[in-house]
Amino acid sequence: MPIPEDVTGDEIDKDVRQELQSLPKTLAEDVARNLVMVARLIDEDPEGAYGYSKVALRLASRVAAVREAAGFAAYANQKYSEALAEFRAARRMTGGVELWPVMADCERGLGRPEKALDMAGAPEVHKLDKAGQVEMRLVAAGARRDMDQLDAAIVTLQSSELASNSIQPWTARLRYAYADALLAVGREDEAREWFAKAVEADRDGSTDASDRLAEMDGVEFVDALDEHEGEGDSADAKAVDVELDVDTDAEASEVPGAKAPEAEADDSADDDLVDDEGDTERDEQRDKD
Repeated sequence: MPIPEDVTGDEIDKDVRQELQSLPKTLAEDVARNLVMVARLIDEDPEGAYGYSKVALRLASRVAAVREAAGFAAYANQKYSEALAEFRAARRMTGGVELWPVMADCERGLGRPEKALDMAGAPEVHKLDKAGQVEMRLVAAGARRDMDQLDAAIVTLQSSELASNSIQPWTARLRYAYADALLAVGREDEAREWFAKAVEADRDGSTDASDRLAEMDGVEFVDALDEHEGEGDSADAKAVDVELDVDTDAEASEVPGAKAPEAEADDSADDDLVDDEGDTERDEQRDKD
């Protein structure tokens, strides 16, 4: 697959670069450039990212970072079975637990929420950092909702991280999930409050909390550009009508023999006069005879 010339491979994380040092230099550079493309495209063009990940995987399948990147690319394309296999391979290579939450979410994607809940209670969760533990909590709550255990999902999300006023990278998503769970059981007032809190924490627009909040408040957004375009079309239509009217009159005046209504009325009057004069002459001639 083509790679832009500005992609050198040096953009990758230093830890990944260190992993690639086990490869020949030219091969390492090729793999690095493909991994950069995966990172660039995974949000906006998941299919493209998946294609580059397959190239990197073909070149260096024994590198944990490559297996992890391939897993995330498959995950972004909802290829959960493939993603889970790649994550498991990466975990075997590194022995780490960082991928545990996303592995559990793959189980959800495969229709196995019970398995995800089992993973949420596994010892590996205690080895996760704070961000990983919050992510695991979100996955567990999602699994509860998959099983229609809505109240249990709400309880799962209730935590010290949710109650904290401190804004962390995971805060907006945690508050959003909690608001959405509350709304699912009909607790609208509380849901609105937590959507508003999610908006406060969502500094990078990672959620659509503001749209959900506006929807609850009955606010409808109108695209100003579309509205103006509609007005422009109406104005253009009126202008066309006017031009057509003008052109019709003009064409009528240019047609040989065509006359305006007033002119036709005058000609009719002249014809009547001629007819009267003719009748008078005929009467006089009969008298002489």
